Order: sequence, then structure tokens, then C-alpha cells
Amino acid sequence: QVQLVESGGGSVQSGGSLRLSCATSGYTDSGYSMAWFRQAPGKEREGVAAINSADTTTYADSVKGRFTISHDDAKNTLYLQMNSLKPEDTAMYYCAIRIQDPWLLPLLKPDRYVYWGQGTQVTVSS
Repeated sequence: QVQLVESGGGSVQSGGSLRLSCATSGYTDSGYSMAWFRQAPGKEREGVAAINSADTTTYADSVKGRFTISHDDAKNTLYLQMNSLKPEDTAMYYCAIRIQDPWLLPLLKPDRYVYWGQGTQVTVSS
């Protein structure tokens, strides 16, 4: 029932910025953990950033200080602002949502998420 649609991916030069969006629909629960994951060809899917309904955030060490996750409840949209992009950031980026109580911490564990978008490609050239 829940639908997640990513957008905002593209090709950018090293050092550039992109803002990814994830439009959500069909979700009525107030408590959640929402996250961005990424997967490069031949590599395991990894957590990038997560945010819960209390606006607590967590980031992978590889993106901390460069990426910012946020959520607009009014627009039901999840964002990932990516600055100082590096070639190693190149991957398919997916948004996901997990229903949980609002006081629980956001998760960066892909196996704990039920609803997923189809992904948006981010390519960073050197």
C-alpha cells in the first residue's frame, strides 16, 4: 500500500551537490524510521542516513558532515541533501520506511525496512 518514489538523482562532478527526494504515499502511521540506502554494482546495500518521526538522525561515517537527511511531514517527502560529492558516492540510492514507535531510534539496517522505492541513480565523475 505504501509507495515511495525517489527523484533528484543524476550526474554531477566531484565536489558538486545533489538533493534527492522521496515522495511517499499510502502511509498513515505517525511513527516511523525513514532512511536512504545506496548500492553500487557488485557491492552490498549500505545505509546512508536515517531519520525517525522525532527528527533524530543517524549517518554512515562515510557521509557524515557531507549529507543531510530531512523530512517534510506536510509534504510527505524525505530528502537527502548531498554536498561535496565524491566518485565513491556513485550508486543507486533507495529510500525506505519502517513503521515504528516515534521514540525509537532511526535504523540503518536494510533488513529492518519493509517499504522501498525503486531507486534513483547518482553518478559522480572525477
